[in-house]
Amino acid sequence: MITTSGLTLQFGKRVLFKDVNLKFTPGNCYGIIGANGAGKSTLLRLLSGELEPTKGSIEITPGERIAVLKQDHYAYDEYEVLRTVLMGHERLIQIMDEKEALYAKPDFSDEDGLKVSELETEFAELNGWEAESEAARLLNGLGITDEKHTLPMAELTAQEKVRVLLAQALFGSPDILLLDEPTNHLDIESINWLENFLGDFPNTVIVVSHDRHFLNQVCTYICDVDFGSIQLYAGNYDFWYQSSQLALQMAKDANKKKEEKIKELQAFIACFAANAAKSKQATSRKKLLEKITLDDIKPSSRRYPYIAFTPDREAGDQLLQVDNISKTTDGEIVLNNVSFTLKKGDKVAFVGPNGLGKTMLFKILMGEEEADKGSFKWGVTTTQAYLPTDNSSYFDGVDLNLVDWLRQFSKDPDETFVRGFLGRMLFSGEESQKKASVLSGGERVRCMLSRMMLSGANVLLLDEPTNHLDLESITALNNGLISFPGTILFVSHDHEFVQTIANRIIDITPDGVVDRVTTYDDFLSNETVKQQLAEKYKKA
Repeated sequence: MITTSGLTLQFGKRVLFKDVNLKFTPGNCYGIIGANGAGKSTLLRLLSGELEPTKGSIEITPGERIAVLKQDHYAYDEYEVLRTVLMGHERLIQIMDEKEALYAKPDFSDEDGLKVSELETEFAELNGWEAESEAARLLNGLGITDEKHTLPMAELTAQEKVRVLLAQALFGSPDILLLDEPTNHLDIESINWLENFLGDFPNTVIVVSHDRHFLNQVCTYICDVDFGSIQLYAGNYDFWYQSSQLALQMAKDANKKKEEKIKELQAFIACFAANAAKSKQATSRKKLLEKITLDDIKPSSRRYPYIAFTPDREAGDQLLQVDNISKTTDGEIVLNNVSFTLKKGDKVAFVGPNGLGKTMLFKILMGEEEADKGSFKWGVTTTQAYLPTDNSSYFDGVDLNLVDWLRQFSKDPDETFVRGFLGRMLFSGEESQKKASVLSGGERVRCMLSRMMLSGANVLLLDEPTNHLDLESITALNNGLISFPGTILFVSHDHEFVQTIANRIIDITPDGVVDRVTTYDDFLSNETVKQQLAEKYKKA
């Protein structure tokens, strides 16, 4: 259990939070939410002991072990994958190394024998004999197959390293588990596995995530970091969101009634204050008026961008025909005889374990790559706007402020017009004068979305659009795409995003496509499809 008392953190004049009193208990999962910069990840660093608070204290039940999802993907490059996972339990790996060193001594003494005996006892108490098999199960659950367990970490991809570090944090059933964005770079199968793992986890979990479905599946409490404080709410993310919106509306409604009462009293005073017969009543009402104060409804520090895509023209019935497209990259077949026909109004989610294949398909459709064989044809009435998963070419080395950057893609060069689109995406005032080359990942995505809104396209292609975005921007984009009257092709690992937007699912398989007109939840609930996904996942 972790308890905070009067917890305060301040950087210079900026107070992140003040006098925070919280208790995190076993058997619960706490989701940390808040606007960008509110201090979510910083709170985890405080709880782990990496940072010291300005004031207050953090108490941890004596003897309890904390595990933290590491963020440095290169820290373990010299170690084998399996050993990296075992290193998540510091004492256990220390015992293993000490035992190995003692057994390897050529002059093994009686004293060494006693020491080994003590180590073996502690090793057994820590379930050391099952350690490697447990580590292997965690790795397999997260998509790191057996043949990679003995490889050096340096030989893994960045996405695979993230999964190994997640397995490291989960290893050994820590008493307190701190996870910062654990679903990043995980596919749907791995996220589902993690949801099930945390659902059965008996100890304390504290997690920062922008994945709404994940928060809904695993959280029993929500910690809202806002207004320089942290409030604890029972329930998952949806319950918190609906409750907070209801509470805000109730407060607004109460204030509205008070405002009406104030106007009524003011009118009475104005009419009768000078009337001797009514002066007594007017005086009493004036005193009553002075006692009525409007509740101070603080606007949330959260800022929601305004995202709306408006096509310049309606597309005809013929949108896109794809015939037997195949592509091999670095000796790997990433697309194999992919065929489908796009219909007007389709909102298609492309799924499957091979992210490279889906990205390659979008690049081919946008003319950035050529297929090895096969063809495609866009309808003559279609216009396309594309959000790539890698947008670095649009920003790296670009010496333009945001107004001039976005002006490149605008039919109307007027600065006021361009600033209006930047303002929608929360770049107002001095923010619009930022250099495009220094933007954060989330800011770059918001700029790319502004570019798409300016295009007036009637077909949108989006490759992992929620990457780098905060919950508020994801919600705004989600709503914008639901309302979009045109056609959408998109790739996303955000379950809620796919479920609420897609009316058609195309699964890219090694043999072609599985194409279904259905919702995402219905697609996943189909037992045949689930078996196909499981088999593909084993091969991937």
